[in-house]
Amino acid sequence: MNVFEMTYDVIVVGGGHAGSEAAAAAANLGAKTLLITMSLQNIAQMSCNPAMGGIAKGQIVREIDALGGYSGIVTDKTAIQFKMLNKSKGPAMWSPRAQSDRMRFAEEWRTQLEGLKDLDMFQDSVNGLLFDGDRITGVKTQLGLSIYAKSVIVTAGTFLNGRIHIGDKTFGGGRAGEGSSTGITEDLVAKGFEAGRLKTGTPPRVDAKSLDFSKMIEQPGDEAPAKFSYLKSTKPLVEQRSCYMSYTSNEVHDLLREGFQKSPMYTGRIQGTGPRYCPSIEDKIVRFADKDKHQIFVEPEGLTSYELYPNGISTSLPFDVQLEIVQSITGFENAHICRPGYAIEYDYFDPRDLKQSLETKFIEGLFFAGQINGTTGYEEAGAQGLIAGMNAALKVQGKDSWTPRRDEAYVGVLIDDLATLGTKEPYRMFTSRAEYRLLLREDNADIRLTEKGRELGLVNDERWQAFNEKMEIIEKEKQRIKDTWIHKDHTVVDQVNALLKAPLTREASLEELLRRPEIRYDDLMAIEGLGSEFTNKAALEQVEIHTKYAGYIARQQDEINKQLRHEETILPKEFDYKTVSGLSNEVVAKLEESRPDTIGQASRISGITPAAISLLLVYLKKQGVLRQAG
Repeated sequence: MNVFEMTYDVIVVGGGHAGSEAAAAAANLGAKTLLITMSLQNIAQMSCNPAMGGIAKGQIVREIDALGGYSGIVTDKTAIQFKMLNKSKGPAMWSPRAQSDRMRFAEEWRTQLEGLKDLDMFQDSVNGLLFDGDRITGVKTQLGLSIYAKSVIVTAGTFLNGRIHIGDKTFGGGRAGEGSSTGITEDLVAKGFEAGRLKTGTPPRVDAKSLDFSKMIEQPGDEAPAKFSYLKSTKPLVEQRSCYMSYTSNEVHDLLREGFQKSPMYTGRIQGTGPRYCPSIEDKIVRFADKDKHQIFVEPEGLTSYELYPNGISTSLPFDVQLEIVQSITGFENAHICRPGYAIEYDYFDPRDLKQSLETKFIEGLFFAGQINGTTGYEEAGAQGLIAGMNAALKVQGKDSWTPRRDEAYVGVLIDDLATLGTKEPYRMFTSRAEYRLLLREDNADIRLTEKGRELGLVNDERWQAFNEKMEIIEKEKQRIKDTWIHKDHTVVDQVNALLKAPLTREASLEELLRRPEIRYDDLMAIEGLGSEFTNKAALEQVEIHTKYAGYIARQQDEINKQLRHEETILPKEFDYKTVSGLSNEVVAKLEESRPDTIGQASRISGITPAAISLLLVYLKKQGVLRQAG
């Protein structure tokens, strides 16, 4: 007898970062949701380094938060260090990053999920999927249960036929100490999906008590730390833990080269493609042979834990070689390894088989999110989870799906890149991937997305109220600086002139003054009588950025408006591209394979030229099938 008598609206397979955000989003939209995970103790476990955010990744966490997700909240509640990266550059490059307490992070995520009334959780391993023709109907578990649902989201991470490699030892597992998930890949391949193998890895963890930090460079957090979530209920850090910097050396590199014959990377046992932008230390030595040292970022695992994560020396070498290498690093001479490093191979599926909603093209009601789509990183996974969970719930409710466009969010760039271009290596987000990064800043994610999140049902009353209060302050302050004038006989003109490269020769508003590159908002407001009545730092920061970069922002918005015509021009679903005269066989093959939804997506496929797009538009117009979305 099946103890699960009911049919769920949404089943989420996997309790990592993607699965947690997916389950929360679906439940918050009122969908009866079941999260199935192999271990309820390891919900949203940080399998790799204990940090959230970073270059472009911090922007994604802010976007998740702006849409009502939980990654930012959990990070704020469990952070042990906060840094705003690239602060010396323009706001488009600012990227928040936080070290988290690994154990508290997972605990807080579980607490958040357990508070959702429409979410059930169940510990079991899913080893098969249930179909009715080309529609998903549920999952099969290791316990022999058949659990039914209207939509299923697979977020299996590295567990999907996962294999762990340490030297000549190879064993099944999705993470050290945990088993792998089998059966799902086989069911999907039978349905026409194309599976591939990717790999990632971790460094050996070390005991802080065995290290000499006096030989390393201390990396403290910001003096005035910010936070991720826009909610008032999370607070900036008071107590912070420092990270430390050390380096490899020629001695370390020589030891690595000696150990290559024992590395599964070079003996042929590892077949999967690894992350180009986060390579193993073995890979670094080969690819960057001219470098005599590589940076090691020594990250604490928690406020009370002595375990450290030496970021930069991921390896799959045998344990004895790992120990020799680690103890050759400055400050690590007496290091005790708590956990050996390892490489892990796992299955993924071609993300070009996904709609922009993250629903699969082959099977109705089946969604993928996270590493199964070829991505790497907690942030990338969480963003996909939120979008998949939301769209799975919307589908069940008979509503239209939604995914942000490339000009609306880094999340939109991520999903469009995957669904349109695919990937042959673990995909990681960078600011360079976003054409409109001046608009997609970390500081304005709520302005870009919270209103849409409210419309979709993801944004609760607390967040909505805080957002409206902030927007009201922004508008009032913008008007105030526009209406406040300084003339050459003004009582504070000398103090204003002290901030300027050239003194005032005519009347100027505070808005005009703020547009001058040498003027900072805080310095101007520090002058008696010019300060704002408002104390909302985030709102006032928006006023400064919008004022200073108004011209650049307007220019980029014009570019977006021109591009939107293509983004909103829909391609017929069953269109025969061979009927378009002038298209090369190569272009036809690529369009047939990718099946883009819009002209904009088609234009981003590698090898699709502007000339091909023009031919396509002319043909569609002549046939009378050219239409705009909405």
